[in-house]
Amino acid sequence: IQLLPGVKSNGEGGTGFSVRGGATDQNLILLDEAPVYNASHLLGFFSTFNSDALKDASIIKGNSPAQYGGRLSSVMDIKMKDGNKKDYTVTGGIGLIASRLAVEGPIQKDKSSFIISGRRTYADLFLKASEDYKDNKLYFYDLNAKANYQINKNNRVYLSGYFGRDVLGVGNTFGTNWGNTTATLRWNSILHRKLFSNTSLIYSNYKYQVQIQNNDNDFQINSHIRDWNLKQDFSYYTSYRHTVRFGFQSMHHTLMPSKFSGSLISSFPKTTRRSWENALYVNDDFKATDKLTIQYGLRLSAFTVLGGDRFNVYKNGELTDSVFLEKGKLGKTYLNLEPRISANYQLNDVSSVKLGYARNTQNLHLLSNSTSGNPTDQWIGSSYSVKPEIADQVSVGYSRNFDDDNYEINVETYYKALQNQIDFKNGADINFTPDVEGELLSGKGRAYGLELIAKKKSGKLTGWVSYTLSKTERKIDGINNNRWYNARQDKTHDLAVVGTYELNQKWTLSGLFVYSTGNAVTYPTGKYKINGQTVFQYSDRNADRMPAYHRMDLNATYEPAKKKRFHSSWSFGLYNVYGRQNAYIISFEDHPDDPTRTRAIQTALFRWVPNITYNFKF
Repeated sequence: IQLLPGVKSNGEGGTGFSVRGGATDQNLILLDEAPVYNASHLLGFFSTFNSDALKDASIIKGNSPAQYGGRLSSVMDIKMKDGNKKDYTVTGGIGLIASRLAVEGPIQKDKSSFIISGRRTYADLFLKASEDYKDNKLYFYDLNAKANYQINKNNRVYLSGYFGRDVLGVGNTFGTNWGNTTATLRWNSILHRKLFSNTSLIYSNYKYQVQIQNNDNDFQINSHIRDWNLKQDFSYYTSYRHTVRFGFQSMHHTLMPSKFSGSLISSFPKTTRRSWENALYVNDDFKATDKLTIQYGLRLSAFTVLGGDRFNVYKNGELTDSVFLEKGKLGKTYLNLEPRISANYQLNDVSSVKLGYARNTQNLHLLSNSTSGNPTDQWIGSSYSVKPEIADQVSVGYSRNFDDDNYEINVETYYKALQNQIDFKNGADINFTPDVEGELLSGKGRAYGLELIAKKKSGKLTGWVSYTLSKTERKIDGINNNRWYNARQDKTHDLAVVGTYELNQKWTLSGLFVYSTGNAVTYPTGKYKINGQTVFQYSDRNADRMPAYHRMDLNATYEPAKKKRFHSSWSFGLYNVYGRQNAYIISFEDHPDDPTRTRAIQTALFRWVPNITYNFKF
């Protein structure tokens, strides 16, 4: 997905991705309808989602149907396999970095089935071989499970879940762990030959913990976000021209921002906050003519602050009032109408045009001081000071096939106007403060760009080339002298080249090359001394750039002849073939030989990463 136009990786060591200029938190990531708040393992090197357990994955860049909501930029909808109802199968892989195993089969043949899939890395086992690193920890594990049961010909129930955790540690001095837990219970019912119902009860929990130990002193950071969600969806097939989808969602959020405690600091009294998010929606897929298809809909969203805390009211970052809301009371409610419409017109047998408009709103916001994003970034909800983010996006695209559908090109351009965008004051401290909202300012933003992709879909050589030219900016009073400035995720150029070559019946070669402009950052422009300590001075927000990111990966897969039911393959890969040291962090310090000079120090994470994996299925 990150190799498609308009979708940009946050780089090595970064979690998440950016879509059409949106921030990481502006993507709605669903696993069997359950929201996933951190979709990466090992700081972005692995995806949260184990492909052995997945049936389908799709991404919608902004113009989503009305049944989706709560994020500004995109929807990534991922569905797990239901399990084989006919026979038992085992799929897995054993590799240098990670191994995985999936088992699926019938519980009651042709009536119910299950799938269980697990995965774990074991870099920590290699660390134990070194005397210097034997006490360090570096691994993740995850587990996917799903079962379904057909009650009768019109009713079926599904139960699915996911649990994953990352653990990083340096001896007894530092440790951090984070992870997602999701569960979905879904009842699918055929009420009438034209009317279908899906009722879902959904649970999602993301939490992290950091612990630092220094002699007899300890320091902890804890945070979590937990959701309970009831979703009712109806699909009504009125005629061959209309498919109407309507329903509601009701979600209860519990958010505990980063809570600091320890023997060396006073515990900051951060209270767990609760909120209630609801939505009504209706959407129609309308086949107007043989050449014209229109999808239009309307979503009404409501976000209510729930009691149990005191809420400060800020204006331009200054405290003006406070409101105490008793537990169980309903507080401020934000209502938003979100119209969406998109159309596709078939010009002829090989080409088509499409256009769309959509308004999206977002009431959960991720606070991060880093460019790439970290697991310990904290979530907050809309409140008396923080308003819902709003995005209005228009897009126009053209698509054409060539050579009997062997080749395809797609061109799309978009413009997105943003309201109530959040950023930090100059010198903000989002960690050691009782109320992080006092460190925030809000204003407007804009994002626009051009996306191109050319595909070769058949033959021994297949693949695609994608390119994005884009700009993302913010304008917030109190930042950058009230002028427009680059958003952190702004990248002018983004290129991906992907290819697969079938050498013969047993060997397949593949590779990719990616290039992108470096993230927007703020570098120091001067420095001064206070009590012998160097303090750096900064000027314009995000006016500088990290070095450009580029990398090439190569892979070869060997598949011997199948032996009845048993099928196996070997995969040999090298990540970052030419050893590019892409910057993760650039820090600044006084030059050791001349304190009047400043030197920049670049930290890179992954230079060469070889991998060999043995895959099997029976």
